[in-house]
Amino acid sequence: MICMTKFISWNVNGLRAVMKKGFLDIFQALDADVFCLQETKLQAGQIDLDLPGYEQYWNYADRKGYSGTAIFTRLAPLSVRYGMGIDEHDHEGRLITLEFPDYYFVTCYTPNSQSELARLPYRMKWEDDFRQYLLDLHQEKPVIVCGDLNVAHEEIDLKNPKTNRKNAGFSDEERQKMTDLLAAGFTDTWRYFYPDVTGVYSWWSYRFKARQNNAGWRIDYFLTTKDLDSRLAKASIYTDITGSDHCPVGLELK
Repeated sequence: MICMTKFISWNVNGLRAVMKKGFLDIFQALDADVFCLQETKLQAGQIDLDLPGYEQYWNYADRKGYSGTAIFTRLAPLSVRYGMGIDEHDHEGRLITLEFPDYYFVTCYTPNSQSELARLPYRMKWEDDFRQYLLDLHQEKPVIVCGDLNVAHEEIDLKNPKTNRKNAGFSDEERQKMTDLLAAGFTDTWRYFYPDVTGVYSWWSYRFKARQNNAGWRIDYFLTTKDLDSRLAKASIYTDITGSDHCPVGLELK
């Protein structure tokens, strides 16, 4: 019998709000070994989550009600890191790294470039530093990275590529950084299994009935270093799960 490890990643866009929309039922139903959240929008002590069998790791933003990440894991990590060790990037609670015996596991909430691409210069710096951080980890062992990476990589990854070409999340610059990351030795696990599938997204604007019309973007990912390709068993996007403007995404590893 092949042993599987199941990972889930979900940008909840405010965990306290999603708690009122059935988060615990969803959490139990998905039954992941490692469950990651982005955009928790919490400070320490603002929520008391009872998750028997799971260790909890939280990274909070300095700013209240903003950003933040968490990992709940049934697998005990060897070590835990918060942030990437660069002060410029480590005040918004965007990164948690767990070390397991045979890989590093990273959850990430990538900074949004914002309207008019106001934060694009910072985003470019983040992308370069994040890629280097992952490559440094990979010198030691394979790497799994998941989360809201805030970019639809190819035209196939969003409903309306033509009209979004210069918008945050689909600018040429952001897409190039994702190309660079994949070229550095990472696999986009969803595209590994479904190279040509269209119309499957992980985020929908709250405006214009976007979710009803499936006018979405695929901006939530599981990326793995190429040395894990042979262990990839399944990639999932749980489009039927509501509660946030994002839906969960998943990966199963042999």
